[in-house]
Amino acid sequence: MNPILNYKEAISKAAALCSKSEKCSGDIRKKMHDWGISPEETEKAITWLQNEKFLDDARFAGFFARDKFRFNGWGKIKIRYALRQKGVDTSIIEESVAALDEKEYRRLLTELIQAKAGKIKAESTYEKKAKLVRYAQGRGFEPELIFNAVDDVLAEE
Repeated sequence: MNPILNYKEAISKAAALCSKSEKCSGDIRKKMHDWGISPEETEKAITWLQNEKFLDDARFAGFFARDKFRFNGWGKIKIRYALRQKGVDTSIIEESVAALDEKEYRRLLTELIQAKAGKIKAESTYEKKAKLVRYAQGRGFEPELIFNAVDDVLAEE
């Protein structure tokens, strides 16, 4: 396979990408592969980008977790899964998820369930509860928190 870019062009382009927005090493590894850069040169480039502070998986994971939580309403399970898919190290994932504010986390879950509860059409309380639980699970929240929040919301109705 003929490379689309040479090593110097690839590292320059990768540095520009990292300057525009946070990237993880998995994102850059994939881009380098798409550009036809060899695995050895890719690893060399990633090391250089990390040493020059263009690339930092911990910084990326922190921003990713906060943004997906705040703007997309994702729970910790979904955030962990997405970061794992990007090839971020498990210890970094756990640090970034643990940094989320627990009060804010529970408040968002309750708000999401309250908003959804008003829109759900159900024959019984049991059916409504099941729909709310599935909705919150799809958002990536933990089962124990979901059940507590759903019970609280349904008790208010």
